[in-house]
Amino acid sequence: MKNLFHVFAAAAIALVATSCNPSVNNPYKALEIPTKATEFVEKGHDFSLEFVDRINDFEKKDFIVSPLSMQFLLGMILNGAQGATADEICDVLGYGAGEIEDVNQFCQSMLEQLPKLDKQTTLSIANAIFVDEGWPLLDSYKSTVGKAYNAKLSNLDFSKGAASAKVINRWCSDQTHGMIDKVLETTDPAMLCYLLNALYFKSQWKEKFNKSNTAEETFTDEAGNKSTIKMMKQNESFSYQHNDIFKIVRMPYGNGAFSMIALLPQEGKKIADVLDEIKESGWQETLRSMVHCDVDLWLPRFETKYHIDLNDILSAMGMPTSFTNSADFKAMSDYALKLSFVQQDAVIKVDEEGTEAAAISMAGMIKETAAAPGERVVFHADHPFLYFITEASTGAILFAGRYSNK
Repeated sequence: MKNLFHVFAAAAIALVATSCNPSVNNPYKALEIPTKATEFVEKGHDFSLEFVDRINDFEKKDFIVSPLSMQFLLGMILNGAQGATADEICDVLGYGAGEIEDVNQFCQSMLEQLPKLDKQTTLSIANAIFVDEGWPLLDSYKSTVGKAYNAKLSNLDFSKGAASAKVINRWCSDQTHGMIDKVLETTDPAMLCYLLNALYFKSQWKEKFNKSNTAEETFTDEAGNKSTIKMMKQNESFSYQHNDIFKIVRMPYGNGAFSMIALLPQEGKKIADVLDEIKESGWQETLRSMVHCDVDLWLPRFETKYHIDLNDILSAMGMPTSFTNSADFKAMSDYALKLSFVQQDAVIKVDEEGTEAAAISMAGMIKETAAAPGERVVFHADHPFLYFITEASTGAILFAGRYSNK
């Protein structure tokens, strides 16, 4: 799956080796992923950059998002999709049709290995699907997402709106160590299920900032407006590079398995220019160009909380069918109709000690409500009706008629 590398913003999971001196009991080790899955890595960077670029164009205020979390969520959704719906999701994620099994193996290896890369880093990834009672998902779908995504499946009564939402919110809070404690006010009986991914990251800088060096400094936004912020400062050796568009520095955490990558536009340039440049040159090429330098580093101490509804952005990226009645999610459930919404909540805290960040990506799947399984229904043919005689395996109509007692 084009995937799974959390790029950018502070919990950016740039899994590229840093030249550090690993401690004996916490050495740096690279991910081991299936050979086939290695081709998804670069595609994952492409998705991440496109995702961030779209949000940067859309959003006027500060934002924090998790491309990695979104990719896990879309991966679970993809396993329930068929036909053109699946093809569009594949296209957005950047890989071809028919490679879902390889993608699932890749996701599984990421789930198993990422949390173990650095003993000084707490990283957890969790997936869950909450299903309305009486509206089952297919056993084949449950088996796949259970194995590849370790997804927790739970049944709730969505008609008990606030009470069911409380269960989902509690799961979110538990998985993010309380950083995100509410994503729903109430559950909607029109939903078949809610699919969620939770990502939590906490780590200490390899080179911590001395709090005594933190001072108030002037900060100027892209419009030229000035404000005063708390600026952390240090002089250390970091991987660094610059060009006419931006400066880039890598600040490793723990044993170097995880880093924050900061990209600072050059004078007269904007964030959009930076994104255009790295999308053209390639994320890996950008990282490979970096060299160790003594860096006079200033970094704001900050906290950002963010929520975004992603229907329009994901549609514009290439998967509009998922949100229409033409969607095909019958590989998930006989009762799956279409996506109602996709959203993400994220938060990050950056200080002298390190970084703590969390994200919850969530989607709501609308059900087809012709009749609930096991529901008592009434069919009194006491007025004109149509009838068909069909072949079971193909649905071919052999005969069709109308009865009106005439």
